[in-house]
Order: sequence, then structure tokens, then C-alpha cells
Amino acid sequence: MTDLALAADFPRPTEEEWRRLVDKAIKGGDFERRLVSKTADGLRIEPLYTRRHAAQGRDDLAPASAPLVRGSRVPETGGWDLRQICAESDPVAANAAILEDLAGGTTSVLLQIAAPGWTGVGYEQAAIGRALEGVMLDVAPISLIAGEYTADAAGSLMALWRAAGVTDNQRHGAFNYDPLGVLATTGALYHSIPRALEIAADLVRIAQSMPHVTALRANGHAWHQGGATEAQEIALVLSSTVAYLRACEAQGIAPAAALPSIAITLAADADQFLTIAKYRAARRVIWRLADACGAASATSLMSFTAETSVRMLAKRDPWVNMLRTTIAAAGAAMGGADAITVLPFTWPIGKPDSFARRIARNTHHVLLEEAGLGRVADPAGGSWYVERLTDELAAKSWNIFQAIEAKGGLAAALQSGSVQADLAEAQAARRQQITTGRRELTGTSAFPRLGDDGVTVEAWPTQLPSVGLNGARVQPLRLERASEPFERLRDNADAYEKLTGHRPRVFLAALGPLAANATRTTWIRNFLAAGGIEGIGGGSYLTSTEAGQAFAASGAGIACMCSSDDIYGEIGEATASLLKTAGAKRVYLAGRPKDQESALKAAGVDELIYASMDAVAALTSIQAVLGVQVH
Repeated sequence: MTDLALAADFPRPTEEEWRRLVDKAIKGGDFERRLVSKTADGLRIEPLYTRRHAAQGRDDLAPASAPLVRGSRVPETGGWDLRQICAESDPVAANAAILEDLAGGTTSVLLQIAAPGWTGVGYEQAAIGRALEGVMLDVAPISLIAGEYTADAAGSLMALWRAAGVTDNQRHGAFNYDPLGVLATTGALYHSIPRALEIAADLVRIAQSMPHVTALRANGHAWHQGGATEAQEIALVLSSTVAYLRACEAQGIAPAAALPSIAITLAADADQFLTIAKYRAARRVIWRLADACGAASATSLMSFTAETSVRMLAKRDPWVNMLRTTIAAAGAAMGGADAITVLPFTWPIGKPDSFARRIARNTHHVLLEEAGLGRVADPAGGSWYVERLTDELAAKSWNIFQAIEAKGGLAAALQSGSVQADLAEAQAARRQQITTGRRELTGTSAFPRLGDDGVTVEAWPTQLPSVGLNGARVQPLRLERASEPFERLRDNADAYEKLTGHRPRVFLAALGPLAANATRTTWIRNFLAAGGIEGIGGGSYLTSTEAGQAFAASGAGIACMCSSDDIYGEIGEATASLLKTAGAKRVYLAGRPKDQESALKAAGVDELIYASMDAVAALTSIQAVLGVQVH
């Protein structure tokens, strides 16, 4: 066998030649603006990566070798742990769901416990025992989400293991105590921070006898939902890990012994390449931290898990969530996650039913059995783009981590409010990108569906567990899904429809022939639908008189003119005037014909609607004009 040089007979192109062709294609446009994008952390995404972007010293790096960029271990079973979440509050219903999930192919259970901030089964042994009845506790790993009740829930789980005769070495699972993450998301703890950290160290000590059970979790998903960028999420996970290591060291537990008891969880979202790079970068910086502690070898014993992002999920047209979670899970798998939890696609709406849980399970199976993602270690390794992104993300997150530590560590940064402020800034920047159309949310801000999406599930309980939390208090993070600003508009429109019997409506005055008005008419119809507003109107109106008469007959209160700039120049002013005469409270115009803007406004156009404007602000204003109660 000899290597085949498939391109040997062709001249080798250079970047300069490629760049000349690009400049020709964009006709002298701004290369940086048109073809270079940036992540939320300001990292450049180039349109082309070549060998000069290759990571140095990475050619011979094998999976499971330091610094663990290519994975903390070589796949042995051809896949990852399929960890299904159960958030039922009734232990009987929880048991039915868990048994169904295990029979359907999941390999472990993530049991949500009722605690301040979220719902679930009780932490008592009887409640957890009923939820796990019939589960083979020596086979299926059991992980907990219990917040402030983690110590109690862990005690109940251990009692169940003892009662079932499951030895320490047979126990598999995770207690997932994360006091700093809970403090950030709920704003309060039962104890002071020092005492909470002591409890964390106590749980690590207890878990020392159970080699397959992790006691703590540095949970990036909490920071992610609070607005964190990818680098911020990694940095905050790193700072959490440092805080827990210090707490353990204060009780005589060395880093080498403590690290395997700390699980790392990151959020996987619909940006596949950033998700891949995030997991690779996280292992690298965790290894660097462990190496600085003299415990680098312990990093290979740590668990790196994934949960698909809540932030990316939408209430409206939730079917699209299936695509989002599939891409996210694929990114986590290719990034080397040891366990993955796929949230059911109806999660933002209410408690997942059997169908939603089945789809979540099957997402794993398709990726494992059909795509074969579990058969290859670090499939993205060697990609110049992914390698470069991994390195830059690791460097950026390390710098943020150092800044947090310079402020006294994560606990101090939370108490001062600096973490909350940084994440709020990132959240606001992301929100602006979405509302101005620079980032589109399919089914929400782009291609929204006004009709019934056919999804009905039981709503989440509105009364969450509460207890007198008299310990540490901080300003909680604002936990926001990306689609929420548009969803509030849709809720306003739904309330209006329930009150009046019809949706809020805008008459679309599509001027000129179809070829001239179709693009903007389609665009404005979708734009309005994102706010729950229906665009009404017949076909094309070739004259201003036709448009004015059609508006008067429509019964609508406001109108929007839609056509090309040329048609606006011909009949735009006359149409605006006639629409006003016909009773339009407000006349909008789709597009931004700068040369004609002054004349059109003088003729009666009140406002222009165009692609880069703040859609939420514009739709809120339109709703107010239509008499929709804005909340």
C-alpha cells in the first residue's frame, strides 16, 4: 500500500489566490464584516482555516493523554452514559417514568429532588425509594439534583443502597452537591458559605469509600442559563472546582483524592462546534489546574458530563427543540462527554410526557447506533478550526478564571455582585443580537408559527418548595431562555385573541406586481407573526386607490406598505396618504429606502420596519397601537 496523492497533478492553491477570488465574489465588500464572525467571547471565526492554524504539538497526542484535550479516557463501551432526567413530584409517577426510560434504553437515572428553586420528589428515603422501586440499584447509576437538600437526599440514597445489599464498590452515581451554583441561581443558602463548603467536604469524605460515586458537581449549566458565554462558563466551573478543592484541603483531603469526587457538567447547545470546543477546552484547563496542584493524574478519573441547554429551548413551536437537542447532544458526544442528559423537547412548557421522554431517549440511540458517534474518540481532533477554537477558548477562560480568583475566589465574587454583573452584560449582548436579527431563533423570531403547534403537556407546579433560608444571600442570576422576549409578546397576543375573538391584525398593502412585493411581504408577515400579529390582505395592489379601498374594507386599524424601493418611488407617497385618509391610525413601511424616507414620512408613513431594527421594541409598539395589553 502506498499513499495516494489525489491532488498531486493539480497546482497547489495559495491563500492569496483564494482571497483574490473572494474579493471578486464580494465585489470589493468589507471582508471582515462580510466573512469573519465572532463568538460571544470575541473569538474570531475565520471563513477559512489552513495548516498555519494547526495546533502545535498536537499531531501525536492520543486520547487520554495529557492535557486531556482529546478526551479523559479511550472509549471502552462504544458510547456514553444515557442519563435521563426525571422531574416528577409524585413518587409513583416518577417510578413509572424511570422504569419506562430504563426499558427504553437509558443507562442511568438523574432524579430531581424537590428543593428551593425546583420541583421533584421528596428527599426522604420513602419517597426516593418509591421512585426507584424496581430499579436494579447495583446496575443503574443514580444521580441527584437536590440543591440545598443534597446531603439529606444522599443519605436516603445510601440507605437504599444498604437496604438492597449494594456494596460500596457496586454503587454508581452522583450526589451532585454544588452550593455555589445553587447560591448563584436561587440567591440563598440554608447555611453560610463556609458551612456549606464544610458540608461539601464532608460529602467528599463520605464518598471516598465509594469509588464510582461523585459527591460534588461544578455545574456549568447553572452559569450558562444565567447568561454566561462559553469562556465564562468554563471559568466559573474552574472557580467552583478550586473552591471545593480548598474546602476539602481544609479538612485534610488532598486534591488527588478530592478531584475524582468532583463531576464537571457543561451545557451543550445548538452551536455544535462551540460545544465541541468547550468540552475539549474544559478538560484542558481542569488538567492544568490539577497539574498545578500536583494531581494531574487524578483528572483522568473525573467525570465530564453534559446536559442540553435550557437556554436554547423555546415554548413556541417546540418541535424545533428536537433539532436543537440533537445538535447539542451530538456536540457533547463529539466533545467527549462521559454522560449526556437530553432534555425532553417540551421541557420549557411543562412536565415531559411519555412521548417527549421517548424522543429524548431516541436522540441518544440515533447518535449512537446510526451516526456511530460513540465509536470514535475525539472525532473533531485534527480539524484546524476546532483545534484553534479549543486553544483560544481555553486561554480566554483561563484569563477569566484568574480574574475571578484575583477578586478572592468565586464566593467573594458572587457576594460582591461582579459575577452577576458580568453574566448580565453577556446576557444583554446576546438578547440584543436576537432582537435585532443578527441571531435567528427558528420558530420564534424566524419562521414563527401562528397556529396551534399541537403540543399539550401538564404545566410545571407554580408552588415550588420553600424553606427559611437564613444563610448566605446574594443577588441571584437572571435565568432566561433566549426566546423569552418574543414569547412574552406572543402571550400578550394570545390574551388579546381570547378577549376579542381574533388575533391582533395589520393590513399588508402589497404594492405593485407580485415579483416586486413578494420578498418584503413575506418578510413582514413573518416579522409580525413573531409578535403574535397576523398580517392580513389580499393579493397585489397595482394602484394606491386599490390599496386604500382594500384597507378600508379590511376592518384593520393599521397598515404596512410592502414593495420594492422602485414601487415606493412611484406610488408610495400617494398610498400612504390614502391609507391615512381611509382611517389608518398608523402606517408602517417595510424596508428602508433612505433616499425616499423624508418624502414618505411627509406623506403619512409613521415608521419604517427593517431587518436590523430591535424587533421586540417595534412589535411591542405595534401591539400597543392595536390595543394589546403589553406586559
